[in-house]
Amino acid sequence: MRRRGIGLTPGKGLLKMGEEIVKDDAVAALQKIKEAEEEAQRLIQETRGKKALKIVQDAFEEAKKIKEDYLAKARKKAEEKKNIIIQKAAKEAEKIRKKAEVDTEALRQRAEKTMSEAVKKAAEKINNYLGGESL
Repeated sequence: MRRRGIGLTPGKGLLKMGEEIVKDDAVAALQKIKEAEEEAQRLIQETRGKKALKIVQDAFEEAKKIKEDYLAKARKKAEEKKNIIIQKAAKEAEKIRKKAEVDTEALRQRAEKTMSEAVKKAAEKINNYLGGESL
């Protein structure tokens, strides 16, 4: 007679129980592998998120440095242009001042000459008016 589940054949019943233990161990091992894979995936996602955040932060910092560098260069260039404009304006002002001095001197000399001639003419007129007497 045979009993179900465990055969009468010596060793066969033990074999089925051993197979179940092996299957349970395999299922447990597969479950642990699955959990380990899920944990690895979670860590990978977390790491990717952290790396992405770090990449964005690094890019932002790099952009900030580049911006500051360009601003510094632009300020320097603007300062140089301003200095060139100031130098040109100073040279032009000096030319204008010198020309004004020359013009003023020429006008003074002409006024002096004109004044001398006017004084001579006025003296002549006064002399003629007074009857030819010299002063």
